[in-house]
Amino acid sequence: MSRIGKSPLEIPPSVKVGIEETKVVVEGPKGRLEQAFAEAVSIEADGKQIWVRPRGHSRLARAMHGTAASIIRSMIRGVQEPFFKELEIVGVGFKATVNAHMLDLNLGYSHPIRYEIPSNVTVNVSESTKIRVESPSKFLVGQVAADIKHFYPVEPYKGKGVRIVGEFVRHKEGKKTA
Repeated sequence: MSRIGKSPLEIPPSVKVGIEETKVVVEGPKGRLEQAFAEAVSIEADGKQIWVRPRGHSRLARAMHGTAASIIRSMIRGVQEPFFKELEIVGVGFKATVNAHMLDLNLGYSHPIRYEIPSNVTVNVSESTKIRVESPSKFLVGQVAADIKHFYPVEPYKGKGVRIVGEFVRHKEGKKTA
């Protein structure tokens, strides 16, 4: 049994939690999140706490027990204070701008890259090279940051590309001439 799943999840006063069989809806001051879970876990709430318990002793039930508890904990935290990731663009002439629900990236290709921002995500660009992705959903923040980074991953020789702030990039030594 999961150590994470054994302890109950506290519901803060500013958060409302609704449970319908295996679907959890969490509403708070910063947003609303929904998540459906496998039938292998039972989720119960009593107003101040949420209990996640495995149904049976199957491998799936044991695996989903801690996972479901961790996801619900992240949902509660996200509707109170959104998750964020910061990215930076390194390269001469590389820049980003936000227009409505589109992120325009100029990354040295012959065409600009247009990325549609999901509805529950906020993207801010400062200094045209610093991007901040923010959302109540931890999953969406990571996915959007990974999608943006995928357009031009950091190359190891000059270090140009899109990177997450604080990410370590191993630089390779260039070609040696005799």
